[in-house]
Amino acid sequence: MTLHAASRESLGLAENRLGEVLSDAGTDPATVGEELLSVVELLGREIGLRRAVADGSAAADSRQRLVRALLESKVSEPALKVLDEVVGNRWSSPRELMDGIQSLGRSALLTSAENTGNLDTVEDELFRISRTVAGSPDLERALADQTAPAEAKRTLVHSLFAGKVDVVSEKLAEQVILRSRGKDVLAGLDELVRLAADRRRRSVAYVTSASELSAEQQAQLTEKLTGIYGRQIALHVEIDPALGGGLVIRVGDEVIDGSAAGRIAALRRQLAG
Repeated sequence: MTLHAASRESLGLAENRLGEVLSDAGTDPATVGEELLSVVELLGREIGLRRAVADGSAAADSRQRLVRALLESKVSEPALKVLDEVVGNRWSSPRELMDGIQSLGRSALLTSAENTGNLDTVEDELFRISRTVAGSPDLERALADQTAPAEAKRTLVHSLFAGKVDVVSEKLAEQVILRSRGKDVLAGLDELVRLAADRRRRSVAYVTSASELSAEQQAQLTEKLTGIYGRQIALHVEIDPALGGGLVIRVGDEVIDGSAAGRIAALRRQLAG
């Protein structure tokens, strides 16, 4: 998510307000998160409304009254308090305002997983969902199809993951798929994994191995990567026998290719050069 200066400042204020709201006794972070994401869907459908709530030339209180008039009977008071803060500040564009609300909704859902002790599970499930999509070109095309109705995509996501993953994992994945465009689906799912890892103050290492890694091997690799990068590392492993042996490790934009296939490819480049 890329935000300009005004939007970054507004998001920071809204994040503080979200933290205050979620700390109130009786507030359900999952409900707030789902409601905020539903507002993102609404703004995505209603161009006029999106422009109106992001119109910096209109008085802040008039924008807040507009949102409350439309949503007071549809979302909870905690969600409305967060939205008061969002629309009461200036955003660089309507699109960035939507991105900000989306970020807040995701944060609230991850807070819910954290509060219930399920954050580890959600992080792992989001990774598995991402790899499931990456491993099926037909599924990726279906989820990325911009002409498909949103409800059809929602039904597909529900049929694939309902009852198999935590409700927070399903809701986060569904929202990314509904809002992503084309190939952005996989990037959006990977971003969710990163957000969950960041919540645990860890970076994500995507490891592709030619064969299964034992728990001891994974622990040793995690320790080595933590030493290399100077921060805690969350390890996510997938198996690809085509590597022939060894590992391919991606942390952020950096790739460490220690696979047999990678070494052969490097040798071929050297010979060709």
